[in-house]
Amino acid sequence: MTPALLYAFDALAVTILVLALYFPRHRRRDLVVAYLGVNVGVLAVATVLAQSSVGAGLGLGLFGVLSIIRLRSRELSQHEVAYYFAALALGLLGGLGAAVGWLAVAGMALVVLVMAIADHPRLFARHRTAQVVVDRALPDHDALVAHLEHLLDACVHGVTVLKLDLANDTTVVDVRYRVGAGTTAALRRRTKAPDSPAPAPENTPAHLAVSR
Repeated sequence: MTPALLYAFDALAVTILVLALYFPRHRRRDLVVAYLGVNVGVLAVATVLAQSSVGAGLGLGLFGVLSIIRLRSRELSQHEVAYYFAALALGLLGGLGAAVGWLAVAGMALVVLVMAIADHPRLFARHRTAQVVVDRALPDHDALVAHLEHLLDACVHGVTVLKLDLANDTTVVDVRYRVGAGTTAALRRRTKAPDSPAPAPENTPAHLAVSR
């Protein structure tokens, strides 16, 4: 496979990734520029390294260090980091995949397909994560979960206390919950086995002990 054809597949894949998947779902224009720039930059560097005497591993390792430093300079959400490395992977496949031909194209298609499915809005749509400031200090875990479930009207799956301020009577928590599922207590009541019928009194005739 010629490098030009591989570049065309990379351009098609990154266009679908950024303009057809990421931007319609998350609407951040600045990251569109970042993803496209990362893809083209990695593609150019990988192509040069593949044609030079410098080890590709050394060059890509240095580029990876720079990428990590850039990611640490500003907080990004986990799905944004995933798109970042997907764009980077497409560039690597486009620049270094000439020797493997259609296998590199299959890898590009796999990256785009996984991102399309994993970041679909309907996948785990009811599961949320939020940082909540509670207007009271609640050191007791069970009381904190009950208060959050009442506040969010949701089933809380996990709570991490980030700050417990007894002086100002506040609690800052990172909470993972599911909306539309009721509270944990309600779920337990729904999943609890039905109580067995009470035994009939000893002096009751057997034919009258049948439950009505």
